[in-house]
Amino acid sequence: MSSTEQRTGDLIFKLNDRPSPGKAFLASLQHLMAIFIGIVTPAIIISGAVGLSMEYSSYLISMSLFVSGIATFIQCRQFGPVGSGLLSIQGTSFTFLSLCISIGLSVKSVGGSEREVLATIFGTALIASPVEMIFSRFIPMLKKIITPLVSGIVVTLIGISLIKTGITDVGGGSWLLNNKPELFASPVNLMLAGIVLTIIIVFNRSKNQWLRMGAIVIGLIVGYVVAACLGIVDFSRISRLSLITLPVPFKFGFGISWPHVLPMTLLYLITTVESMGDLTATSMISGEPVKGEIYMKRISAGILGDGINSALASVFNTFPNTTFSQNNGVIQMTGVASRYVGYWIAGLLAIFGLFPVVGGVISIIPNSVLGGATIIMFGTVAASGIKLIASHIMDRRGVLIIAISFAMGLGVVFVPQILQALPPFFKGVLGSAITTGGLTAIILNVILPKGYRNQLVDDPMKDMV
Repeated sequence: MSSTEQRTGDLIFKLNDRPSPGKAFLASLQHLMAIFIGIVTPAIIISGAVGLSMEYSSYLISMSLFVSGIATFIQCRQFGPVGSGLLSIQGTSFTFLSLCISIGLSVKSVGGSEREVLATIFGTALIASPVEMIFSRFIPMLKKIITPLVSGIVVTLIGISLIKTGITDVGGGSWLLNNKPELFASPVNLMLAGIVLTIIIVFNRSKNQWLRMGAIVIGLIVGYVVAACLGIVDFSRISRLSLITLPVPFKFGFGISWPHVLPMTLLYLITTVESMGDLTATSMISGEPVKGEIYMKRISAGILGDGINSALASVFNTFPNTTFSQNNGVIQMTGVASRYVGYWIAGLLAIFGLFPVVGGVISIIPNSVLGGATIIMFGTVAASGIKLIASHIMDRRGVLIIAISFAMGLGVVFVPQILQALPPFFKGVLGSAITTGGLTAIILNVILPKGYRNQLVDDPMKDMV
């Protein structure tokens, strides 16, 4: 049996299957549980860093959800050459965090208002977004650069990077770790995470489709209820949210920080590489091709959708969007790869954006409860990357690329001081395992000569990207 047949056999619903409304809704809830915090967190971090008021920060959070819903629909539905047509979720990208904060602080330093800060961030992101759109048109010409080996390395590094977030949530979250370290990893937090993790594992191994599909939601709901009974869920935060928020194009005006255009352009190129890895993983675990013409068209359309969605995000007052790797873990755990589930996810995200109170119910889930679910999902993302690497015919050259890429990518995370002589911007960009490891893999794949065997043997993976 081929690897594709094995992956398809693990699926309950394939790409073009149409689950019943009940099953589709249940599957969409699990994706929302996995991505909700990730979508709103960049807005929360940037708002705090540049000192935005509650009114502005709340609006940014709502627009992050609303635009993610529209962008996810475009990516899953596929409009002509735009959108991968896979169950691929779009959300606010963490890659742009440091640059957006830098733009905001530079505007404030010369006396700019909150409106001017946001107008400049969104305007700069908007004029740089065509870079990703243009790059998407040349992906078929880059097959020798972005190979399955390179994509596998990027996907693995994405999973490994996310694991830190997952394990931090298990202990209670980054705020608790930084501000009250004595309470981090308390018995209560570890117990809540353990309950959620255990339920997900047990139900995931069930032969009952409903239990398997609902494993993550059931685990999170049980953990939520237990946490509420223990009195550690702050329901008072919901009462402070407005009832409805309407999207207004260019609500804060339009501005450009020209010195930051080039750095923004570079980040879009980095995001392109990350999205290629995400889309490749999504295609693989969905039982779809990871080589050939269909695969190439999907990657090109997905990257084009990424760029258009980021431009759309700027218009509707939020930060650049990208494909989310978290949903790949949900697909593997639930066995649901139907893109029609993406329509439900998109609709619910848009509703959450319009009605902040609804989204607030999810946003107050304790970090330890979320951690119990995300730790296993993030691990499956890394496992997907390893499977993709294994699909490549391995030789000394491949091993060398893997070794150096992982060493460089993880090295800058383990010892960030190695970058201390660089300017702040490059320290922020290269401090990411995904960026440094991914760029290292690309460069080595280009400059290292292929072995004699690879030049003569008809490699069955040669058409893969």
